[in-house]
Amino acid sequence: MSEPDVRVDMLIVGAGPAGLFGAYYAGFRGMSVALMDSLPEPGGQISAMYPEKVIYDVAGFPAIRGRDLVKNLVEQADTFSPRYLLDEQAAELTHEHEDGGVAGTIVVTSTAGLRVAAKAVVITGGLGTFTPRPIPVGREYLGRGLVYFVPSLAIYEGKDVLIVGGGDSAFDWAVSLEGVARSITMVHRRDKFRAHEHTVAKVTASDTEILTFHEVREVHGDDEIERVVLENAKTGEVRELAVQGIVAALGFTADLGPLTRWGLTIDKRHIVVDTRMWTGVERIFAAGDITEYTGKVRLIATGFGEVATAVNNAAPVIDPAAKVFPGHSSDVA
Repeated sequence: MSEPDVRVDMLIVGAGPAGLFGAYYAGFRGMSVALMDSLPEPGGQISAMYPEKVIYDVAGFPAIRGRDLVKNLVEQADTFSPRYLLDEQAAELTHEHEDGGVAGTIVVTSTAGLRVAAKAVVITGGLGTFTPRPIPVGREYLGRGLVYFVPSLAIYEGKDVLIVGGGDSAFDWAVSLEGVARSITMVHRRDKFRAHEHTVAKVTASDTEILTFHEVREVHGDDEIERVVLENAKTGEVRELAVQGIVAALGFTADLGPLTRWGLTIDKRHIVVDTRMWTGVERIFAAGDITEYTGKVRLIATGFGEVATAVNNAAPVIDPAAKVFPGHSSDVA
């Protein structure tokens, strides 16, 4: 078989917050590292789904926008010049064995055929590959007023915006667009919401109009979206609304895809790990939202600690002379 395209000490699969911090920490431990991600830019779900949202539960930041957190993490990781392998979905995994049958190197091949050899792999793929749930009507306006993830709040300045959904994403976008959009209308097919109570109360008290038991029946516009037709599912009442943008926040489906063929223990779309973040497969660790263990809490803050644990426990696997705990960074000149 041909020589791998890339050789590193550690391959991190997933360039979201946990993966980016893992790249920094691997560099701090003296490892060469590459990050592979199916998305075209680092940041994972934050960059793809909520770059403009404010995040409140990251230690050291009372509040920080998603894109700013990603920018800081990339800057921190770049201290050790990791190699970014973007637009590359990890697919096949093979082991190169040393004398005695011990797995010495892992080779990960992307769906595009890029082959990466590493002495250890840390999977930080969040929810795996995620796909937004489509809006029932108006899908032909995708990119012409319809979005599933808001790339920039500025594009809605002075516009009338319709948000479809009743979960955290829908309400978070309503909060973010307040004061930016000319008007905000939310439609949800029920009168029960899946969002945090505090956010629901904040939106309810704002100028956003919330229409429960409503669904979008028609979307119209010559080139861009100009108006929608809404129907009250309980009364049958129909109303027309002038809008120039629709944010379809209906959730998404997640799929681990090829990772399910890596011999990992999977529990409800999550990878089971132990306290070392080890998956039970030689030289493969995992961290962040993709992992599962008793008492698991899926927060960005948790992922940071888990990936540091994974990298440190991978260190003696990569170099038997290395220790798990490297000491504190403040003690290093």
